[in-house]
Amino acid sequence: MDGIMNNRPRIMVTNDDGIDGPGLRALVQVLVSTGCYEVQVCAPDSEKSATSHSITWRNIMLTVSRVEIEGATAYAVSGTPADCASLGISKALFPAVPDLVISGINKGSNCGYHIVYSGTVAGAREAFIHGVPSISVSYDWVRDKSSIDDFKLGAEACLPIINAILTELKNKTYPQRCFLNVDLPTTIASHKGYRVTKQGKSCIKMGWKQVISETQGEKIVSTMTMETATSAGAEMDASSPASEEHLLFKKERNYRHVDSCMFRHC
Repeated sequence: MDGIMNNRPRIMVTNDDGIDGPGLRALVQVLVSTGCYEVQVCAPDSEKSATSHSITWRNIMLTVSRVEIEGATAYAVSGTPADCASLGISKALFPAVPDLVISGINKGSNCGYHIVYSGTVAGAREAFIHGVPSISVSYDWVRDKSSIDDFKLGAEACLPIINAILTELKNKTYPQRCFLNVDLPTTIASHKGYRVTKQGKSCIKMGWKQVISETQGEKIVSTMTMETATSAGAEMDASSPASEEHLLFKKERNYRHVDSCMFRHC
């Protein structure tokens, strides 16, 4: 916690959308622009959405590459969000343990049972397990309604939360047995404040449908809402039909039950 005591807190950022994810880039930009923090980034080199708390196990080596992000010390890692958080706080990559780990901003909400599947939440959870204060941040992205600019607004809206946590850490009043999961509403520009809630039970009920060709499948975008990419069918290999030996099934959403989140803007 030497960064906090020296009035320049050290914040490490990770995510599951990858180091080029617009949410992470917006968050880092906002943190750097304040001039108040030492910003470090240790994030996956590609998208790792819905990888939950998986870690690299059989292959014990991770590839790490320096990435240029203005105002920050950043590395792309060939591992999962949990790998990145673990490496970033280990002092093997950076010279000191961060005062706070922020995982996000995720493209898509992470409420209720979604936190079990979320790589974003896992990044924060991994830091928490090792005794480093952490928060995960997600934005409720809605196709045809949300825009990339919303990530910057979301990052700015999180600054009061981040500063409050750092103040409590400095005063040694921050609770040690929890981490925060923050969900930002779609209408972030007109949010009305902050609300602390209990862990909810929202969940997308997954179903399965048998198909005869991979062209009938669709690529799920990184929102945990089962949105699909319209051009995904063209990316599939049309020459891979089902057979008696190899059956094909695709995921389908049956319905979505909405409940409260752990901590959210409203």
